[in-house]
Amino acid sequence: MKKPSSKARGKGARVVLFEDNKVDFAKFKTELSAVDIAKLTWTGVGIKVWPLHSIELLSPIKTVGRGRTNLTLGTPNIVQTDATTPYADFGRGFVSVHFEPIAYGITSVATYVVTFNIQTSGSATFSLYGFGDTPNAGTYSFNGSWTVQLILRNLQPGQQTYAALEQISGASWKWYSSAIKFPDLIVTQALV
Repeated sequence: MKKPSSKARGKGARVVLFEDNKVDFAKFKTELSAVDIAKLTWTGVGIKVWPLHSIELLSPIKTVGRGRTNLTLGTPNIVQTDATTPYADFGRGFVSVHFEPIAYGITSVATYVVTFNIQTSGSATFSLYGFGDTPNAGTYSFNGSWTVQLILRNLQPGQQTYAALEQISGASWKWYSSAIKFPDLIVTQALV
C-alpha cells in the first residue's frame, strides 16, 4: 500500500488572523463639544459640564435596543464582530440609528444626541441627518477618528425617530458604535 504524500497538493485555504484592533474612543475628536451642543439645545452656555450616561449603546454586536430601537447598516463591505473592537467597514454606505423613547420609560418631550464613532482612512465627506428638529444636520468632512453627533430636539416620547450618517464621497471608513443620550448637563451662572 502506498503512503500518502506529505507534500501539499494545491493551495490551502487562506488563514484569516484574528484582528486585534483596540480602539480608544476617548482619543476621538468630537464634531460638537458639550458647550456647542448646549448652545443648540439650551438657552445660555455655562461653565460646568456633567456628561450623562447613554440611554442606549448600539454596535455591530448589539444591533437592537428596547422597543423598535435598532440599527440599519447600508452596504457595509464587512461587519467584523470578533475583532477586539467590533466594527463595520464601508467603501461607501450609511449607518442609521432608529430610536423609540417611550420604550425606555421616557414620558415627556425631550432632546437627544445620537453619536457615531467612526474612523476614516483619509478625507471623507458625510451627510448627517435625522427626523424632526435637527439643528446641526448638514454635510461634514472628516479625516481620522471622530465622534459625530446629531441633535434631535423636542421629541415626543411616543415618536419613533432616526439619526443617520451617510457617506457622500472620499476614503473608506469604519463605524464602531452609536450612543443615544440626553445632552450633557450645563450649569449656568446668572448675570448680575
